[in-house]
Amino acid sequence: MKTIDKIPTGKIGRTSKLVQTGVKIGGNYIKYYGKKAFNSELTRDELDEDNATDIYDGLKSLKGSALKVAQMLSMEKNLLPGAYVEKFSLAQFSVPPLSAPLVRKTFKKYNGAYPEELYDTFATQSVNAASIGQVHQATKEGKKLAVKIQYPGVADSISSDLSIVKPIALRMFNLKGQDTDKYFKEVENKLLEETDYQLELKNSQWIADQCKAIPYLKFPIYYPEYSSEKILTMDWMEGLHISEYVSTQPQDTEMNHRLGQTLWNFYMFQIHHLKKVHADPHPGNFLVDKNLNLIALDFGCVKTIPNEFYIPYFELADLNIDDNPEGFCKILYDLEILRSDDSVEETIYLSELFGRLIKVLTLPFTQKEFDFGDSVFWSEINALSETLSSDQQLRKMNGNRGSKHFIYINRTFFGLYSLLNDLKAKVNTEAYKEYF
Repeated sequence: MKTIDKIPTGKIGRTSKLVQTGVKIGGNYIKYYGKKAFNSELTRDELDEDNATDIYDGLKSLKGSALKVAQMLSMEKNLLPGAYVEKFSLAQFSVPPLSAPLVRKTFKKYNGAYPEELYDTFATQSVNAASIGQVHQATKEGKKLAVKIQYPGVADSISSDLSIVKPIALRMFNLKGQDTDKYFKEVENKLLEETDYQLELKNSQWIADQCKAIPYLKFPIYYPEYSSEKILTMDWMEGLHISEYVSTQPQDTEMNHRLGQTLWNFYMFQIHHLKKVHADPHPGNFLVDKNLNLIALDFGCVKTIPNEFYIPYFELADLNIDDNPEGFCKILYDLEILRSDDSVEETIYLSELFGRLIKVLTLPFTQKEFDFGDSVFWSEINALSETLSSDQQLRKMNGNRGSKHFIYINRTFFGLYSLLNDLKAKVNTEAYKEYF
C-alpha cells in the first residue's frame, strides 16, 4: 500500500485539499448530466461511485476528524447510497499509512525518543492505519506489543475540519439554526477525547477492570511507561475482526451465540451499571481469538451517560406506548424530540413516527431471549431507517430533534445490533445482570 510522507496540518492546506475534492465532484456531475442527456434511463450509480471515490481519496490523505466522520457515516447504511457506505467503511480498517521516516519523526516528537530506543524491536511498517492513528508491532523483554501512533496535527485540526464538513452535515441531516451547535460540540468534544491517548489508557484500564467478571471477554494489558498523550502501547492481541471471522471461518451456531452473548453482556453491563460505554462498536474494534473469546479494543470513544438522559431513554423500553400516550409524550419532551414550539400537527406526526421507531428498537428489551439474526427484525430496522432519511414531511421540519446524547448512544446501539446481526446471535437479554 502506498504510504504518506506528509499530512497537511494547517487550516489553509487542509481546506485547499477539500476544495480540490470539490472540483473533482463538480466534474463528475458535469460528466453525469452529459451522459444523461443522451440516455434518460441512466442511473446515479456511476455518479455515486465516482463521488464516493473522490471524497474518500481526499479525506484519507487528510486523516483526522474529517475521515472519522466518514467512518461514522459508513455505519449509517440506510442514510447514504451503497457506494458511499462501501468506500467510507474502508476508514474502519485500512487507509494509507505514514511512511517509515514520518513514523520515526512523529515518534521522536511525541515521546522524546525514536522507537528503536524504547523497544527491543519496532516494525516501521504499520499493520493497521485508521482515521486518528496507526498501529505498529513491537517487542519488549519478550512481549509482543501493539503501538498506536497518532497522526501529526490531528488534535489541532479538529475544530477547523468540522467547520469544513458542517455545511454538508447540515444539508444531509436537515439541521437548521443555532441549535445545531450542541450537536457539533458533542462530536468535537468526543473527537478531542479520542486524540488524548492518556485518557484512552485510563478508560481502557478502568473498563477492563470493571468488566473482568464477564466470561469469554478479554482485553489487552496497557503499558503507561511506554505511552504518552499521542503514543499508546499495549499487548498485541491475536485474532480476527468480527467481520473477518464471519466471512472466512466455518460458522458454529452455538459459538456464534456465545460470542453474541458476550458482546451483549459487555455492552449492557457498561450501559446499565457503569453508565459509561465503549461508543465505537464497529467490526474493527473487536477480535475473535482462536478459542472464540471476544477481545475488546480501542477505548478512545467512551460516552458517559448522564441520568437525565439514561432514565427517560430506558423508560421507553418499559412503557406500553399505546396504553400510555401521555407518558410517552412526556418522555419525548424530556428527550428533546418534541419541543414547545411544535404545532399540534407536528406533535401528532412526530409522536406517531418515533412511536414506531421505539417499538422496533426496544424490541430486544421486551423479550428474555432475542434472535438478532431474525430477518424480519432487521428488515423493520432498515425500513424505518430509510423512512427517517427520506421522509419528506420530516425534512420540511426543523431537523434539530433529540438530545445531544442521542448521537453516540444511538450510534452504540445501531453498531451493537449490526454486529449481533452479523453473528446471527441469539442472546439472553437479562444475563448481564448477574455481573453487577
